[in-house]
Amino acid sequence: MVRAIWNGKVIAESEDTVVVEGNHYFPREAVNPLYLRGSDMYSICPWKGQASYHTLEVDGQVNVDAAWFYSDPKKRAAPIKDRIAFWRGVRIEK
Repeated sequence: MVRAIWNGKVIAESEDTVVVEGNHYFPREAVNPLYLRGSDMYSICPWKGQASYHTLEVDGQVNVDAAWFYSDPKKRAAPIKDRIAFWRGVRIEK
């Protein structure tokens, strides 16, 4: 089981993650939607495509743009479509 933890809470938990460039991409349904907030942030990866972001909010603490996903990745990155990965202090436990 792989878990994403931030501010003492399990944000995501799954046995079905896809690892790309050292990041665990969780199925969207494995991520607790109560902790996700929308974001206008986006970035472009030359081989994955455009990433969109979520801000995390846990117990009043905010971690801006700490989760990202590819809703329409390029063909080579198809396995991570609509999966969510984390950074900015989110701890991944295996």
